[in-house]
Amino acid sequence: MQMISKMPLKERLEAAEPAKAKLVLAPAPEKRILNRELSLIEFFRQVLDEARDRRNPLLERLRFITIFSSVVDEFFMVRVSGLKEEVEHGYLQPSLDGMTAAQQLIEIRNRLEPMITEQVRCLKEEILPELEREGIIVARYESLSRAEREKADDYFVREVFPVLTPLGVDPAHPFPYISGLSLNLGITVRSDTSEREQRFVRLKVPPSLPGLVHVNDESKYVFLSEIIAGNLGSLFPGMIVEHAHMFRVTRDADLDIREEEADDLLRALQQELRKRRFGSPVRLEVVADMPEKMLLYVMESIGVEPDDVYMVDGPLNILDLGMICDLKRPDLKYRPLRTYFPKPLYRGRSVFDAIRHRDVMLHHPYTDYSTVINFIREAANDSSVLAIKICLYRTGQQSEVAEILCQAAEQGKQVTALIELKARFDEEKNIEWAQRLERAGVHVVYGLMGLKTHCKLTLIVRREGPTLRQYVHIATGNYNPTSSSTYTDLGIFTADEQVGEDAAEFFNYLTGYSAQKEYRKLLVSPVNLRERLTELIERETSHAKAGRPARIIAKLNRLADKEIIDSLYEASQGGVSIDLIIRGICMLRPGVPNLSENIRVRSIVGRFLEHSRVFYFENVGEHEVYIGSADWMYRNLNRRVEVVCPIADPHLRAYLKDEVLEAYLRDNLNARELQPDGSYHRVHPDADEEPFDSQMYFEDRVTAD
Repeated sequence: MQMISKMPLKERLEAAEPAKAKLVLAPAPEKRILNRELSLIEFFRQVLDEARDRRNPLLERLRFITIFSSVVDEFFMVRVSGLKEEVEHGYLQPSLDGMTAAQQLIEIRNRLEPMITEQVRCLKEEILPELEREGIIVARYESLSRAEREKADDYFVREVFPVLTPLGVDPAHPFPYISGLSLNLGITVRSDTSEREQRFVRLKVPPSLPGLVHVNDESKYVFLSEIIAGNLGSLFPGMIVEHAHMFRVTRDADLDIREEEADDLLRALQQELRKRRFGSPVRLEVVADMPEKMLLYVMESIGVEPDDVYMVDGPLNILDLGMICDLKRPDLKYRPLRTYFPKPLYRGRSVFDAIRHRDVMLHHPYTDYSTVINFIREAANDSSVLAIKICLYRTGQQSEVAEILCQAAEQGKQVTALIELKARFDEEKNIEWAQRLERAGVHVVYGLMGLKTHCKLTLIVRREGPTLRQYVHIATGNYNPTSSSTYTDLGIFTADEQVGEDAAEFFNYLTGYSAQKEYRKLLVSPVNLRERLTELIERETSHAKAGRPARIIAKLNRLADKEIIDSLYEASQGGVSIDLIIRGICMLRPGVPNLSENIRVRSIVGRFLEHSRVFYFENVGEHEVYIGSADWMYRNLNRRVEVVCPIADPHLRAYLKDEVLEAYLRDNLNARELQPDGSYHRVHPDADEEPFDSQMYFEDRVTAD
């Protein structure tokens, strides 16, 4: 191998220690704010806890193991890469909690490294052995029987060998580019006639092939990477393979689109996507037994520092185990969820007739998602419908909604689809659908300059006699049936005249040059949502100070906006009782005397990914409840287009307050409570308390009629 540093790895790591030793975290201003990145890591810890929880079925525990890997990968690609960029450019401005980017990077590693170790331990010592007892075996290549190894080797010869491309490194062949998240073998070989001269070879495990290979008639699998490692001799005839060890690189994948300089946003995004695979390296994962000499060589060739290296005593390609999660073993999974149709939408009745008479609440995944599909399909096939307008954020690989929109356009209807090209990691799918929709005659709009369109909204314009009526669907989740089965979300169908007028003007705001500043009922960011939320919080504060009942309950994915947090602190100090149900990031520090002692924060992590957003304000008995797409983050309130809708129907308001929100506050199986120091404590039923699972509670409930 060429250019290998002679400095021992141990000394290199020790050389990096002074930075850690000198770390003194700057105190958060008045201890008011928790760190954004560390709060997100605490959510990852909850996901990992679900993998460790023996109450969950075995294959579901394995799925949580893979989810943990996926969210950590994305965290490095987006958040860690941003912090590293700040360090590289000498940006010293601390975050809201007082930590510099360099300090955050150190603390991120301090927290993530033991979590990754625990993930691998749980996989190797608990989940895989228990799966083996259930007849599902992930075996080492070396442990295969002769017949199984012959089958694996035959698969290698037929399906794998022709695809492989070993890339040797020598003075004429530089170290190859290592694509992000690819699994690679670092190999050292030497001639069988030479005892000294070594060559380094990089071999990429083909991502086009399944990562697990079935090696017998039962459920026994081997990682493709191990089959390749076991057959390296056939790749290097006349050579001796001395070492072969896995490594994996994570790269910066955050796109940088300067819309004001882009004449064609679609083309600019396509160019940026091509550049994504060449992002700067932010993490190097290597197997724990990689020799120091090879590790140093790979580090120097890729360009990472010791603090970027994670040594893993287990498989680096844990995501490949997702194939096992999909096996048809119902005895090792959650029982299938029973879905229902709201009574007003029972089959055989026109959806428009139902909505015209009353608003209809949808609560996914408990409400069958075909209710939404049927709404759009009926609009496409109804001769009285003149126009369909929709905001699509994440379309998915297969999009039934997009297919229906194409059919509607081909039937002569005016169809407008706003597609958010900048939906992170769904950009390529959205580009493909945008082009297909345009070819079908759909008016495709890419959103507003400098803003990401995140709202979930559909407007149907229908002629009914001498008038036009507008039907609206507003939701907290994307128009994606796949995610609708695993995410909890809310939606509402309404024919409310003012909401319909707002929706029509909102689409003019998106597609034309409307400078709309006022809406009758809808709260829209960045137009009026922040202002209205602040007013609602301040109103509860005024009620509390006047001795009137005052309460706020908010269910969100993330809370990270300083102005909103400060308003909540003021409300708490004024005597408002505040309950926050926040799945992920929460920068508010609850339970601090004289600051937030009236605020309680809990997170629900369980079978479904909590995604619905609901805001409740008591208003002295004149309750106001809202649902919508917006979290309480600066980006959602200032840099995204979001829509939040008030719930007018008192029965639906009661359902959201007394059933939905109160169920999450009662949960004592999936809930964790946020402590003032940023840690979470799991909630357990008291001795005299019945176990209560909020997520499964809704399976047996029917939304208010």
